[in-house]
Amino acid sequence: MTSQHHEKLRLYSYWRSSASYRVRIALNLKRLAYEIVPVHLLEGGGAQHALEYRAIQPQALVPAFLHGHRIIRQSMAIIEYIDETWPDPPLLPATARDRARARAIAQVIACDIHPLANLRVLCYFENEWNVPLPEREEWIRHWIREGLAAVENLLSENLSTGTFCDGEQPGLADCCLIPQVFNARRFGVGLEAFATIRRIHDACMKLPAFDAARPERQPDAPAAG
Repeated sequence: MTSQHHEKLRLYSYWRSSASYRVRIALNLKRLAYEIVPVHLLEGGGAQHALEYRAIQPQALVPAFLHGHRIIRQSMAIIEYIDETWPDPPLLPATARDRARARAIAQVIACDIHPLANLRVLCYFENEWNVPLPEREEWIRHWIREGLAAVENLLSENLSTGTFCDGEQPGLADCCLIPQVFNARRFGVGLEAFATIRRIHDACMKLPAFDAARPERQPDAPAAG
């Protein structure tokens, strides 16, 4: 094993960020030791806007991943970097066809659902267009429902779906699905119509890698009171 495999790993994360949550799951599935560096997205106007953090992530978004002196940005790129650098256990299937399917499921979530409910979008609605909170939250629920309906279809009608999104081993698609289920429940989206998603979610949450990545288990999560 080369020396770079032993370099320090740091994840700039926010406890409730679903993009950070994805990467935490991936790191845990790989059984890697890493340091979480909290970036509070709300306090003081948002720590992500600080000049020191922008030097790491010019978009002022989380997560950012440091592997020694290397900086990797964007959660999907981070997860694939982790998978290529530490290939066991793999997060993507063995064949090109199955890898494309897993990436497609992941990208429905990461590219089409998540960005529409991102904090900066909601802040723009609030601060620039004065959209009231009930309308902002209905916007979120609408796009989560639309997206999860597509994911349910992709999962329920494909023989590649097993205990997890692809077969019997959790991978990239599961890393994206579980945080999106968390967001759905956070905003009151009912999951009754999504039987396959609920089944896969329950199977994932029985695994230590997913349980340890839960938002409420993070060092920057608010203390239960």
